[in-house]
Amino acid sequence: MMRRSLIVAAMIVTATGLVGCTASSMPSVMTSDTSLDGAPLELQSGPEGLRTMGTMDAGTAARDIIVTGSALITVDSPAEAADETARIVESAGGHVDARTETAPRNGFAGRADLTVRIPADRLDTTLEEIGEIGTVEERNTQSVDVTQVTEDLDARITALQASVDRLLALMTQATTTADLIAIETALSDRQSNLESLQSQRASLADQVDYSTVSIQLVSPAEAPVDEPDTFLSGLITGWEALVAFFSFVLIALGVLLPWVALVAIAIAIAFLARRRWRRRRNEGDTRRE
Repeated sequence: MMRRSLIVAAMIVTATGLVGCTASSMPSVMTSDTSLDGAPLELQSGPEGLRTMGTMDAGTAARDIIVTGSALITVDSPAEAADETARIVESAGGHVDARTETAPRNGFAGRADLTVRIPADRLDTTLEEIGEIGTVEERNTQSVDVTQVTEDLDARITALQASVDRLLALMTQATTTADLIAIETALSDRQSNLESLQSQRASLADQVDYSTVSIQLVSPAEAPVDEPDTFLSGLITGWEALVAFFSFVLIALGVLLPWVALVAIAIAIAFLARRRWRRRRNEGDTRRE
């Protein structure tokens, strides 16, 4: 009996030790979207960054690339543009993760902010179609190669799965309660680690398959102002500033006019009352004389 227990314990140690050695030889998985293995992400702006997800040359192994981006688009009606953006994304096989809208009020045309997930292989065409809704003021994308991370995860998952299978086989051979408890303890630990790695791998695959893009839809009045770099652009900027100043003055007068009118009426009433009082006083003085 003692010999059998020693054999079972040795097999458990061997199974778990093999996984430990395999895991220790793999670099840790980093799920941060800003760095990978301590190195900064490579920033690729514009269409060049998006083409990373395109079809690769023959003989080149497929890479796992995570692409994220953002876009600022000026539109006449942000609410209607948000509906159209959602339709384009969904027709491409993607979906809207978040959507926030601000209603128009007090001369403000409103705005809409969307976070969308777009299939990586349709990212270029989908962003081009969304850009046709209005005027693209800003657009940028970032990409990071996570091929090494996914390969490491796959290797660790394979090793852990093999360990779990061996422990399951040992469980059927256990003849004592002590052996069964030892095997179940080791199996529970291995299965927990396996599920964690599988969850990380699924999340990584989702980020590779679907690119995340933040889209801001604003009115032309909310668009960023370009700095003048020529005499003509400076002249236009000065004229627009002058028009904006007088517009502000007119609005301010419109706000103050009711108060000015109220004060003028109060002053007029006070003046008429004083004048009437003085007239009565003069009439009284005349009668006494």
